[in-house]
Amino acid sequence: MTIRLGLQIPNFSYGTGVAELFPTVIAQAQEADQAGFDAVFLMDHFYQLPMLGSPDQPMLEAYTALGGLATATERVQLGTLVTGNTYRNPTLLAKIITTLDVMSQGRAILGIGTGWFELEHDQLGFEFGTFTDRFNKLYEALDIILPMIKGERPTVDGKYYRTREAMAEPRLRDHIPLMIGGSGEKKTIPLAAKHFDHLNVIAGFDELPGKVRVVKQRCEEIDRDPATLETSMLVTAMVDENVTEDVIPDEMKQRMVVGSAGQIAEQIKTKVLDAGIDGVIVNLPTSVQGYQPGHITALGEALRPLVRG
Repeated sequence: MTIRLGLQIPNFSYGTGVAELFPTVIAQAQEADQAGFDAVFLMDHFYQLPMLGSPDQPMLEAYTALGGLATATERVQLGTLVTGNTYRNPTLLAKIITTLDVMSQGRAILGIGTGWFELEHDQLGFEFGTFTDRFNKLYEALDIILPMIKGERPTVDGKYYRTREAMAEPRLRDHIPLMIGGSGEKKTIPLAAKHFDHLNVIAGFDELPGKVRVVKQRCEEIDRDPATLETSMLVTAMVDENVTEDVIPDEMKQRMVVGSAGQIAEQIKTKVLDAGIDGVIVNLPTSVQGYQPGHITALGEALRPLVRG
């Protein structure tokens, strides 16, 4: 598994009718596929997030949409950044991800986290609970999901989930790459070191060097080579050579870059890659201007030499 350059599609508000919505998603994924990106990610949410729009803005169910992208792309890996464990029974999620892997001919990524958007839980009837509850659920879910995607048949009688010789067939391969998102030094990073291939670090630019040090420490504590746990950061990129950093809202200054593709690449090198993070996953705001063909390609051309070393 290598994810040094990824595209995340953060919204489905393109200024089009519903009929043109998914073709626009396909166009973005295909442009990333052709531009040399390693992976394309969707959010696993049912309502739009507060930072990006109102809850009633368009939001596709992630795995249904990824199944469509599996047939429309050829090379990019496909996954969520990241699945909320609270939304799906772990046996169902194991079945979903192995199905996506079959449909995509071995390009699925299992991104997973605890879940955090309380409004979705309240309105749609998912149990939210405390942060500790959600983390304990994730631990227990992994005891089911990880064996199932390897072809084992786990029997679990846990606090949150029960299974009896659960299986997921067909499967294309015994290991589907595993990604977790977060930066908690007591829970998330140690969990990533224990089980995961990739950690998407959710932190501001200034925090990255410290998080990289903790990743190294947590890996070494369990005798894992830190180089085997890939890291990335999700960065919002506004491709417009006529704008400057002055347009970035204060709450986004630690996670957003602006300018031409070349200027954005230089900022990502300085703020992310030079801090010790292995790669970058970019998303492009589309709610104002809609999808702009060519921007993904330009970013790919500017970023590929930096992340490929």
